Amino acid sequence: MSDSKTTKEILINQTHRETRIAIMESGLLAELYVEKPENARIVGNIYKGVVENVLDGMQAAFVDIGFDTNSFLPYSEIEDNALVLDQGTEDDDDEDDDESDKGRDKGKSRDKGRKQSQRGRGGSRQRSNKPPMNLKTGQEILVQVIKEPYMGKGARVTTNVAIPGRFMVLVPNANYVGISRKVNNNFERRRLRKIAYKIKPKDFGVIIRTVAEGKDEEVLEGDMNNLLDGYKRMETAIKKQPAPTLVYKDMETVSSLIRDLFTPDVDHVIVDSKAMHRQLNGYLRGAAPQLVDRLELHRDKSPIFEKYAVEVEIQKTLTPRVQLRSGATIVIEQTEALVSIDVNSGRYVGRKDHEANAVKINLEAAREIARQLRLRDIGGLIVIDFIDMHYDENKKKVYYELRRELRKDRAKVAVNYISDFGLLEMTRQRIRLNLLLSATEECPVCHGSGRIPSKASMVTKIESWFRRYRTKAREFKLELQVHPELASFMRSGKKNVIRSMQWQHLMKIDLKEDDSLNIDEFKVYSRKHKKEITQEY
Repeated sequence: MSDSKTTKEILINQTHRETRIAIMESGLLAELYVEKPENARIVGNIYKGVVENVLDGMQAAFVDIGFDTNSFLPYSEIEDNALVLDQGTEDDDDEDDDESDKGRDKGKSRDKGRKQSQRGRGGSRQRSNKPPMNLKTGQEILVQVIKEPYMGKGARVTTNVAIPGRFMVLVPNANYVGISRKVNNNFERRRLRKIAYKIKPKDFGVIIRTVAEGKDEEVLEGDMNNLLDGYKRMETAIKKQPAPTLVYKDMETVSSLIRDLFTPDVDHVIVDSKAMHRQLNGYLRGAAPQLVDRLELHRDKSPIFEKYAVEVEIQKTLTPRVQLRSGATIVIEQTEALVSIDVNSGRYVGRKDHEANAVKINLEAAREIARQLRLRDIGGLIVIDFIDMHYDENKKKVYYELRRELRKDRAKVAVNYISDFGLLEMTRQRIRLNLLLSATEECPVCHGSGRIPSKASMVTKIESWFRRYRTKAREFKLELQVHPELASFMRSGKKNVIRSMQWQHLMKIDLKEDDSLNIDEFKVYSRKHKKEITQEY
């Protein structure tokens, strides 16, 4: 289906504990955002921080911005005048690729280099053994969050701060105008550039966003005034509040998505909360009144995500295995270092020609992998193991099919060609937590490994405990508490484990079942002292 015929909807479900936003394309779930009060979005926030460590070996500094874990500031994200308000933009909306004018000054070049760094093509700064601007521990510095904290790692920050609005992005300490590349009409580009130069203050850069296309000067000037008001409030906070502190807070997830994604190509935004409907209605009346009639309140008795089959899709994304229509499967496994994706033929029965079968499965898998990366918001290094193909032309078909599908993704990606081993390496920009981490919690039993000790291993562990106990204590009556399944295992079979342990150690062991224990846990109580003694031995 061509893009011109693609229907696009935004569904918003709000509960007491979380807000979920689903982006639907032609009836299929394309993106899902989950925001919880205890894990609110901080990308775009600007902090007055304190430099905690400067590590030349890592080419980075760590900055305290008020969280338990310090934020990570690479040298490539630091400008020479970083202690003062600096230039840049957190390009979390890839609608707005900066295309600069001729005669751009150094500030413009720095901004372009920073944006290239975010896209995974490398920063503009040359590697140096010395930190930029002689950064030292204890210095106060202004930074903006460009990536959320992730798996125990702190947020990634930049000194290139910027304030995004509905129609433009305000870049302090710069002097240029950039226009979104998606504004294709040359006349419109000249018109927008002329307005931007007219309304922007001195020593400020401006990036005109895609949604500004067709807007008159009055609307753009209103957006500029709102941005300048936010900048002035930030300046006041910088002067008055001690570091570390938040000096500028970006919109929460729902409002920022409406700001960035509610473009004319979106057919409907449907909300199931009256309060949020009023909030978004008020925002749109000021920012984009022509889109107000596309905002709807979900009045159906059935839950909004069930009516549009979103819940079913969410459950599928929380499992590693994805079934393809042909019967083949892809398996997505996430580790701390990288994400591996394996393509399997599964139940697919095709032609006798292995090469033709492999190409057909790999092409289908490439399309689904691109969708899953976007839907699950998987970032970092990704390795895809396609089914082996012998001919280069077939490898090229799969490679270009994946690239073509990845164009729908707002995140920046870099894709390598398929290797001789049938592996494709790629990277995808990560800004927020992926869906698996935001919608699930680590298992308290397996701690994320997906495996737990076998019952036989647990029996060995218990027997070892009793051997240690008998070398140090003389009490002969104990109570052993285990999970009911483990208790049943210890009593069953030709060799009753409890009876054997009692004979071996010449003591009385009373086996009790406890539903509150995990299967990999056990507790031992002293009958004599009436207390638990598990940790003592």
